[in-house]
Amino acid sequence: MADLDPNGHELRSGLRYPWPQAPAAGQVCEVAPGVLWLRMPLPFRLDHINLYLLRHGDGWVAVDTGMNTAQTREVWERVLSEACAGLPLLAVVCTHYHSDHAGVAAWLAERFRCPVYMTASEYQSLYVSVPSDQPPGWDFLAFYRKAGFSSEQAAQMYEVIQNGHFRPAHFNSYRRLRDGSHLRIGGRLWQVVVGRGHSPEHACLFAEEDGLLISGDQVLPRITPTVGVHATEPEADPLRDWLASLERLRGLPDSVLVLPAHERPFFNLHQRLDQLQAHHQAHLALLLASCEEPRSALELMAVLFPKLSGRFDELMALGETLAHANYLVAEGSLLREEHRGLHQYRRSPQGAPAVTPLVVF
Repeated sequence: MADLDPNGHELRSGLRYPWPQAPAAGQVCEVAPGVLWLRMPLPFRLDHINLYLLRHGDGWVAVDTGMNTAQTREVWERVLSEACAGLPLLAVVCTHYHSDHAGVAAWLAERFRCPVYMTASEYQSLYVSVPSDQPPGWDFLAFYRKAGFSSEQAAQMYEVIQNGHFRPAHFNSYRRLRDGSHLRIGGRLWQVVVGRGHSPEHACLFAEEDGLLISGDQVLPRITPTVGVHATEPEADPLRDWLASLERLRGLPDSVLVLPAHERPFFNLHQRLDQLQAHHQAHLALLLASCEEPRSALELMAVLFPKLSGRFDELMALGETLAHANYLVAEGSLLREEHRGLHQYRRSPQGAPAVTPLVVF
């Protein structure tokens, strides 16, 4: 039986959960006046995403949309009729461009002739994808071969990202969210707080007077958001952006009710920020300790993620492994060398200076 605080909130791993369970798929729960928590199903092991419906006058504003699947559209039809009582969507806000967040934004916007709000980098990232009718490029294959995968395995990675689930429908216009800007929705003033690392310019929404934070994927209560390096930008250092964003979020009150994109809403924001930071620091230390001898990214992935099932898991795990490796290379703690087309990482001599990555031809 879970421990409870004096308010009857579940206590687990230093966080407080006001609701003992999530609503069923396609159902809603009111978490604040005029704020509905909607559970949308996903076709993965992580089987859901939380969307939020904000009442605004004679309609609603949707925060995130679910994946671009027939199931998502079917659930939306029921939600619009029942939870929204037939009232229209007046706007869609996408915290970021990932397929489970922006998957049917275009469908909803077209249906209701309503605007989509998101940051500029997230909107642009919607259009950074490999055309579905082309084979994998040499640079895509080289990225995975340098990490230690075979050409056949790299081609299988390509098949994973070609899945239509990961392709949000495009829309032709958007309204730009900027860090520090505000949206007035239903009498509440929501401040845009941008985080980076999980995605280029992730927008959280903070309602100071009501103590609410719609955190998207930037802060999740139990799982750690993916922070990865992928073939589109192999020299990226997203973990540095991510850790800096965690520090910036400490400027928000610890007392906010965090409304995340996965799992349940919770209190104790700062405790969770501590946990997320400790998680990545532990991964950095483990990776560094594993590089007394030269190691490939594939070998290091097995150290950080010993239990994986399938190419999708490997895709995410390799991205995370490279994010930590690139961070340590930039710090000067690791050296990356290429040997016969394979990148190998080894611990730098003590006191080696930090290295700013340069373009190498």
